[in-house]
Amino acid sequence: MVCGGKMGSSNCDTCAYNVYDEEDACYYCEANMDEDDIVRMVEGHYRDCPYYRNGDEYAVVKKQI
Repeated sequence: MVCGGKMGSSNCDTCAYNVYDEEDACYYCEANMDEDDIVRMVEGHYRDCPYYRNGDEYAVVKKQI
């Protein structure tokens, strides 16, 4: 994904696939997608990202308590 771009979901900030690249100084989506899925995401065909995975480790612990 292009630096600074959004994938059609506002959840990118909390997604586990949203990884910071120190060399480019920006975030990239590292979800394993094929070209068709990337085009659908960029064009806005998905309401929510189908690859979203919560990266908040505390949310997992809260469910266990």
